Amino acid sequence: MRYLCCALELKPVEPAREIFIAALSELGFESFEETESGLNAYISEPLWDADAFRDIPFLKNPEWEVSWQTEWIEARNWNEEWEKQYDPIRVRDLCMVRAPFHPARQDIPFDIVISPKMSFGTGHHQTTYLMLDYLLDMELGGKSVLDVGSGTAVLAILAGMKGASPITAIDIDSWAFENGRENTARNGQEDIEVLKGEVGAVKDRQFDVVMANINKNVLLADLNTYAKILKDEGILLLSGFYRRDLPDLHKTALKFGLSYLENRELDDWTAARFLKKAP
Repeated sequence: MRYLCCALELKPVEPAREIFIAALSELGFESFEETESGLNAYISEPLWDADAFRDIPFLKNPEWEVSWQTEWIEARNWNEEWEKQYDPIRVRDLCMVRAPFHPARQDIPFDIVISPKMSFGTGHHQTTYLMLDYLLDMELGGKSVLDVGSGTAVLAILAGMKGASPITAIDIDSWAFENGRENTARNGQEDIEVLKGEVGAVKDRQFDVVMANINKNVLLADLNTYAKILKDEGILLLSGFYRRDLPDLHKTALKFGLSYLENRELDDWTAARFLKKAP
């Protein structure tokens, strides 16, 4: 069976890339590969609908420029192709995110095995790395945790390894839902609840820690919900945005009772920590 590769050039790349991943997932695209200038998306021949693709409203969004090319690719060993490009990621000397075919490291306390199927959340992206880095410094034993936009569920898995409970991972995409369930089971974290949907699906719950690695626009839109579902003295971890976006997030978070504590940066990408103070 042939696959179609749709190569999208995006200016600017973010947040357009993440939005297109979500939109293309709804059309049946099965895997995604981030590129310097945008995104390569893959779909099997029986699922390809050129008219549906051209009807995607984001193709004419004034916030970014989009161009694309399509190419038919004959069947190949996709796992072999993926393995050639996937290297394990180490966060300090404490955490390693690796594929099933990489050997385990006995000297690494938190050894996470992820089969991402070319989806977001392997730790390779700077924002995922920053969030993992934050979690390594947190005392999570017995804390309730929500992972919003969970992707491969790598953040939820590390939280579980550090003793957090209960944990919920939620994402709007079907591929993330299925992949999150696979990866939590693979890492012995079957108690993590993996849900498909938006953060509003858990708006009646309360959490000690909420983490969201998405993009600036989605974070700004959902900050009020994050504040409502955080317990007093709860911690909010945000990433998926650039250094220049932090003032807007800081200002909006303050409106909802969230106090900025600090931020960390890597290659202009930023993660920030906020506190919901008790009244």
